[in-house]
Amino acid sequence: MTERKRTPWVVGVSGASGTPYAASVVRGLLAAGEAVDLVVSRASRLTLLDETGIAFRDAHWRDDLAEWLARGADGKPGTFEAGGLEDVRYWAAGDLAAGPSSGSYPVKGMLIVPASTACVAGVALGLSKDLLQRVASVTLKERRRLVVAVRETPLNGQTLKHLVALDEAGAVVLPASPAFYAGATHIQDLVDFVAGRVLDAAGVPHGLYRRWEGELGSARPRD
Repeated sequence: MTERKRTPWVVGVSGASGTPYAASVVRGLLAAGEAVDLVVSRASRLTLLDETGIAFRDAHWRDDLAEWLARGADGKPGTFEAGGLEDVRYWAAGDLAAGPSSGSYPVKGMLIVPASTACVAGVALGLSKDLLQRVASVTLKERRRLVVAVRETPLNGQTLKHLVALDEAGAVVLPASPAFYAGATHIQDLVDFVAGRVLDAAGVPHGLYRRWEGELGSARPRD
């Protein structure tokens, strides 16, 4: 029997607020049986520490990732079971010789969640100042799916131009904007809605939120 070739999704985590979005996306990918290559930027480590209290370390990334994925959006430990980590490969942000830095490395595409405006600018301008930006550039040149979940408000004119440039280059620009028609009752529901839309854009099946079916009032709690 021929062993199935590993073809992962690259998940890039930039320094914008919104690390629970990234955790939900990774959990959703693993639940769908997808392999994940993870790139955590240096700036995002500070955000992760601030939002969760988790210090993400290169030498202990698997333990730190397990703790991160187990937390709910409210920061409560042990909310989720962090399974499937054997399908995750981690690449340090400063490793420009990493596998995904080359177009010959097989991946399905890249999901940047959350994407800071600095990250958006770097990708739009093709700066490749770190591995996250380099992988995004490779994803575009190889015509693979790139989803950019920008998490910033308000947006200035320069950032809007960068987002238009990414759209014209073939990326999916997906603002991290939760909706309320799915009947959210907890912060995790709002986070999972955004994560679900990211997975929708990637074509990955999931059950993270209740989909609109054309029935008004369906989000209201029933007695």
